[in-house]
Amino acid sequence: GSKHHLITDATGIPLAVTLTGGNRNDVTQLIPLLQAVPPVRGKRGRPQRRPVVVLADRGYDHDKYRRLVWDLGVKPLIARRGAEHGSGLGTQRWV
Repeated sequence: GSKHHLITDATGIPLAVTLTGGNRNDVTQLIPLLQAVPPVRGKRGRPQRRPVVVLADRGYDHDKYRRLVWDLGVKPLIARRGAEHGSGLGTQRWV
């Protein structure tokens, strides 16, 4: 089998996609996906290379990967395992 790993912007537009074997853990593809995001054009000046914030579900809750995401200059908003589901309806969504 195979898995499609996808990172999107807040509106659901795909920014980067990878394909791996079905037996790979999802969290192992987090850093390669962030590095694969192309520069985003928009306002004048240098294009933004990486997202400002990454939202992820509990499957990505590993301190090692949180540090690696911070090292890339991206703020990780990753749900903690064992924490209550108290984000409020529609406030934040852990897809």
